[in-house]
Amino acid sequence: MPELPDVVLYIEHLTARVVGQPLERVRLGTPFLVRSVDPPLGEAEGRRVVGLRRLGKRIVFELEGELFLVFHLMIAGRFQWRPPRARVPGKVGLAAFEFPPGTLVLTEASSKKRASLHVVRGAAGLAAHDAGGLEVLDADEILHRARLSPVRLTRQLGEDEVAGLHRATRETLREWTDRLRREAGDRFPERVTAFREGMAVHGRYRQPCPDCGAPVQRIVYAENETNYCARCQTGGVLLADRSLSRLLKSDWPRSLEELEGASRSSGTRP
Repeated sequence: MPELPDVVLYIEHLTARVVGQPLERVRLGTPFLVRSVDPPLGEAEGRRVVGLRRLGKRIVFELEGELFLVFHLMIAGRFQWRPPRARVPGKVGLAAFEFPPGTLVLTEASSKKRASLHVVRGAAGLAAHDAGGLEVLDADEILHRARLSPVRLTRQLGEDEVAGLHRATRETLREWTDRLRREAGDRFPERVTAFREGMAVHGRYRQPCPDCGAPVQRIVYAENETNYCARCQTGGVLLADRSLSRLLKSDWPRSLEELEGASRSSGTRP
C-alpha cells in the first residue's frame, strides 16, 4: 500500500515530468476506475497540468480551468512512468495518461479493484474528497516511536503525550520521506511497498523490537493488521487479537511474560 512518504515521492517526480504539459489522451483499461460522472473524464484531455498536490493519501492533478483528477491508489494501485504511447498492461492495467514526454500508466495487481479516479470541478468539490487521518503503516511506526498503545483514545492522552505524539508523527514521516528520496534518486519510484527494511514494528510480527528485543505483536481486524511492541507501548500487556483471543478465550495470555512462559513450555517462539 502506498503510504504518505510514497505519495509525496510520486508527486515530486510527477511534478518534474508533467507540470506545464498537456494531457493529450486518456486510455482506460477498465471503466470501473472512474467513480464520477460529471464532469466527464474526456474534459481533461487537451488541458495543461497546472500543478500536483496531496489530499490526504490522494494524488491530485490540477488542470487548467480548475479541473482536478483525484487518484486514490488504495492498497495495490501503482503509477509507472513509461515512454510515449505505452500500452495499458493486460490484467493489471487500469489506465494510461499520455503526455508529450511520456505515458503515466496506472496499474493494480489485485483481484479486488479498489483504486479510483474522480474528476472534480472547483475547489469546493475537491475539498469533499479530503478524508484526513493516517494509514496503518504511518500509525504503527509513529505510535511505537511515541511509546503509545494503539488502542489509547486521544481524549485519554495528557499534554506531554500529545506533544510526544506530534513530535513522533513529524519525525517519522520526515525520516521515511527523506529515505525514499535517497533511494529513488532521479528514477521514477517503482518499488512502492508497505513493508520496508528498517521499520520498527510494521509488518514485523514475532520479530524482535529494535529497541527492546521483545517480539512484535499484532491486532488483526477484518483485512487489516496493527503491529506494536508490548514492552515499549503497553507496559507488557498483550492486546486482544480478534482472530486468536476469541479462539483461545481464557487461555489467551494477558501479558508478555505469560506469552513467553507459554512459549518456553511448548518450545515455540512467542
